[in-house]
Amino acid sequence: MDTRLKGDFTLPGEAGYEKLTLELAEKWGADVIRDSDGTKLSPEIAEAGYRIYSTICIIREHNAFAAAHPDAQQQCFLSSDPVTAEGEVLEISPLQGYFTEQFEVNDTPEALAYWEVRDRTAGCPVPRENWQWADGKVKVSGCTPWHRYTVSFLCWRIWEEINMYNHTTNHWTSEHLRQLDPRHPEAWEYLKGWLENWCRENPQTNVVRLTSLFYNFVWIFGEDLRRRTRFVDWGSYDFTVSPAALKAFEAEYGYALTAEDFIHQGRLQATHRIPTAHKRDYMDFIQRFVAEKAKVLVEIIHKYGKQAYVFYDDSWVGMEPWGRYFASVGFDGLIKCVFSGFECRLCAGAEAPVHELRFHPYLFPVGLGGLPTFMEGGHPEKDAMDYWLHVRRALLRQTVDRIGLGGYLHLTLDQPAFVETIARMADEFRRIKALHGEGAPAELPVRVAVVHTWGSLRSWTLSGHFHETDANILIHINEALSGLPVSVKFIDFAQAKSGALADCDVLINAGRAGDAWSGGDAWKDPELQAAVTRFVHDGGCLIGAGEPTAAEGGDTFLALAGLFGVDVDDGAYACHMPWSFETEAAPFEVCREALTPKPGVRVIDPETKVWAAEGDTPTMTCRTFGKGKAVYLSGFRYSPAAAAMLLRLLRSVTGCSGEAAAVSADSRVECAWFPASHALVLLNNAEEPVTAEITWPEGKKAFALEPLETRFV
Repeated sequence: MDTRLKGDFTLPGEAGYEKLTLELAEKWGADVIRDSDGTKLSPEIAEAGYRIYSTICIIREHNAFAAAHPDAQQQCFLSSDPVTAEGEVLEISPLQGYFTEQFEVNDTPEALAYWEVRDRTAGCPVPRENWQWADGKVKVSGCTPWHRYTVSFLCWRIWEEINMYNHTTNHWTSEHLRQLDPRHPEAWEYLKGWLENWCRENPQTNVVRLTSLFYNFVWIFGEDLRRRTRFVDWGSYDFTVSPAALKAFEAEYGYALTAEDFIHQGRLQATHRIPTAHKRDYMDFIQRFVAEKAKVLVEIIHKYGKQAYVFYDDSWVGMEPWGRYFASVGFDGLIKCVFSGFECRLCAGAEAPVHELRFHPYLFPVGLGGLPTFMEGGHPEKDAMDYWLHVRRALLRQTVDRIGLGGYLHLTLDQPAFVETIARMADEFRRIKALHGEGAPAELPVRVAVVHTWGSLRSWTLSGHFHETDANILIHINEALSGLPVSVKFIDFAQAKSGALADCDVLINAGRAGDAWSGGDAWKDPELQAAVTRFVHDGGCLIGAGEPTAAEGGDTFLALAGLFGVDVDDGAYACHMPWSFETEAAPFEVCREALTPKPGVRVIDPETKVWAAEGDTPTMTCRTFGKGKAVYLSGFRYSPAAAAMLLRLLRSVTGCSGEAAAVSADSRVECAWFPASHALVLLNNAEEPVTAEITWPEGKKAFALEPLETRFV
């Protein structure tokens, strides 16, 4: 195999470090050099013969226009912290507790029309004539003593959140950037003209790398450093709202949204919560708006002979890569920063001509997780390798076109181990990509469907990066699935009851009771219950983790407890004794560390087999129903051993021998067989040498692997 492959690598260049930039471009085999936030490319770099990416964020760095047109700034709804009335009159300071460098109250008459004061104790709005806004406070009259009250209000977002993060974390000292709303007519005309001028003035640029589009994910800062982040949700639409948007929505849909549609009892419309019908309408409304405006920007970029790539992070909201409108924009490429395997699959499977991954760690002094990556005490080469262990296994299943880095290149000075690690990763990526170019890797004949509220719209993701959703069971399952040799699709509950189960062998449902992943009230639907029950009876397998199929109001906590043969006691079983059980050996090796015990799980059927338990609490069970099976996992935490167990489980319940693909006998080693190339790729996920026996369609052999090695055979 050719180990001298070059290209498919995007390097962040930096003026003042021309020698370093060109040396690392050669070392890492780069064919593209890009700028990063706060950096520039000098003529020496721009004219060195590389393709050039230029980074722009279309809605920020327009402070002069924002100062002249303050009504063109972006907005959101916030809610004050609840205040308890001690008498009939109450005063509330709406912004108390919020970071006032991020927010400013919008008290224009147009905005005040959407403000709400609510009696949270009684769960109802306060009549408009009972409250007044003056001198920075809302005075409420006619209060019921000892009830709790809030004010929901519109405010300007006066500091763009990514710029704010870098100021507060990476010590940026530039002016505070503001963001414009393209829904404002004058702002939209200005932005189009600005982009036209930019394209004319940057002839050296081959690719305009849009740092997403218009609306940031929601990141609400607090004044108190003990709770600097009050709320963050990478999939929320709460930062897209404005009076103009609300009026346009009402004109199109025939009904008006209120502040409470966004504040939602103070919880906001977080992605992990089951969306209301109003939220679904609003999301579709925003997605169409974003796609229509983005298409205009792409056409401007194309007019100047440049390509338009979009970065799927930061201000990406409304730009769902797996949504129905994404392809209509006409992007030439999609770039995704990655910490994990599931993020690779999210990018690789989206409909775009070019898929590019931006690796971590980002070349910033402090990483997103707070690690001192390129500071004293940091180990960037270790961080890079930790992320690569997740990424490489997903790339074996579905590759992308390009990889790269971002940030300040000078931080690599005096980091020879990091430089060598990136060189190794780049080489391994190119070899993996070359194998995919000759033919797809072999898969086992196992078809998996993951069912949750969002379905295909949120394929391979929940609402954030891996390190931000670590407690969620489903994200761990997605991470395990991202590198397994099985086909995976994501469906919603309507699809599950209308034929989507016909072409799958295993259905997975995982999450907490009432969340968007488990499904909540969706499981009250008798048709859905019947469809899944029939699926299992006819030979399918249902795998549930955590509180799968949980819905209030039924005769069991888990709607399909009868299939699983277990239920979760929420207090209703206080007087009911569970079935006693003895643990019996599973038909495969169980990774007990992956199965987080869950209090209250009990066996409710004597035919239920308990494959693992923690004391008297089952952690893995299996029950046969008809020709199929239902497997319950009390929890699931990703690790290489957990992923290996999940693959063994899938093979066991489907009766798949594993002969169609490469299979490792050691859970520390993963592998892929590329039949068109007659090539075997082995991944040692352990930090020690491992000798593993590999079986693949053309043979069986033991391989001795070095720590963390990627072996191409």
